[in-house]
Amino acid sequence: MKTNPIIRVIIPAYNEADSIPLVIKAVPSMVTEIIVCSNNSNDDTVINARNAGATVVEESTPGYGNACLKGMDYVASLPESTDIIVFLDGDYSDYPEQLVELVSPIIEKDIDFVIGSRVKELREAGSMTGPQIFGNWLATSLMRLFFNSRFTDLGPFRAIKYDKLLELKMEDRTYGWTVEMQLKALKKSFTYTEVSMKYRNRIGVSKVSGTVKGAIFAGVKILTWIFKYGFKK
Repeated sequence: MKTNPIIRVIIPAYNEADSIPLVIKAVPSMVTEIIVCSNNSNDDTVINARNAGATVVEESTPGYGNACLKGMDYVASLPESTDIIVFLDGDYSDYPEQLVELVSPIIEKDIDFVIGSRVKELREAGSMTGPQIFGNWLATSLMRLFFNSRFTDLGPFRAIKYDKLLELKMEDRTYGWTVEMQLKALKKSFTYTEVSMKYRNRIGVSKVSGTVKGAIFAGVKILTWIFKYGFKK
């Protein structure tokens, strides 16, 4: 990987008007472009993101994966090249300034894929719910069982070489996006690692872990992907 890669950040966002400016302003200057994918937001997410200096694309069909795919479509339309894509949530639960640490294994060691792992020692109290913690443990345990994986988290703060991302042919349109990416990376024998990340209580209410319906649906999607790939030849 070249010394000064072109890095673009994709931020899926649904009604994150209060947090999105903080997220954008905390992204390090080494990033070439910040792309906020408004997923049918009906608050000031779009205007606040633009005012903070981000490129904004809009996806009217609900779904975390839909928003991420829209961001990827935008990147694919650019005449300029892209070396690394970083995915980052818009709720200010992650520390965007840690992007430097996140992309370091790609730049310095030519690793294909890096997960920001929300380790217990660095998490703010209450920042992850009980179902989230259990779901992460179950999913990563199953990935270890089926694929001999070393993943410890399904953290949404992640970086990947752009050409490798395209190779994955991502398709999940809702909550299975993160685990799909990890499973496909394992299947394709990409090199990967994790970087320990700080994690804090988000601004606003989570659309997934903050509701019973969201938590159940996310859990079902994640397990479906794992068992699909666990038995796939």
